[in-house]
Amino acid sequence: MVEHKYIKNLLSKSRFNRRLHNIDEPIWMFFFQVRAQTFKELNPGQEYILDSFPVPVCDNIRIDRCQIYNKEEYRGYIASKKRYFYGLRVHMLVNKNGKPIEFYRAAGSYNDVKVLQSFGFDLPSNSIVYGDRAYNDYQLEDLLKDSSSIMLKPLRKKNSKRKESYCFEYIQKVTRKQVETCFSRITNLFPKSIHAVTSKGFELKIILFIIAFCIQFL
Repeated sequence: MVEHKYIKNLLSKSRFNRRLHNIDEPIWMFFFQVRAQTFKELNPGQEYILDSFPVPVCDNIRIDRCQIYNKEEYRGYIASKKRYFYGLRVHMLVNKNGKPIEFYRAAGSYNDVKVLQSFGFDLPSNSIVYGDRAYNDYQLEDLLKDSSSIMLKPLRKKNSKRKESYCFEYIQKVTRKQVETCFSRITNLFPKSIHAVTSKGFELKIILFIIAFCIQFL
């Protein structure tokens, strides 16, 4: 009898979703930031990695029928797979152990340098941030170095005016493997297709999956 009463009081899927939507995004982000602060405190080496991963909202062949997003800016490109996707790209800063510190969501084709300028980089002095080639921004590098003693060190392009030594480039590439592991573990939490009927719902679920990943380290 007690078991039957318990089942009867369970929320339906639709009501549960409505309650999730009634919680403002800043509250979810607060939960994330609490964990992120702990991850920073447990990162004595002060090395961080910046990269991004795609979150498709639908396959390319279904773009014309997509109701969540309907602008060309959401069509991004995955260089490693040589294919396009339609949806968002999550730009994430993680510590050397692959634990998230900060993240931003942007349209799939949005300029990586512009997203980079949105990061707070609330990191300890003398931190080093390794990044992908897409995050080359000399002006921001100088600003972080002068104002916060933070070294932003993305992989350099062939025509870069700020070449790094081969030894340092090797350290960058080895260290950046942690971010690939982190992204793989986060996306493994995703279902085959993230069900949502609005952009707000789709983005909320991305946040919740990232928070769920952080909770695994409790």
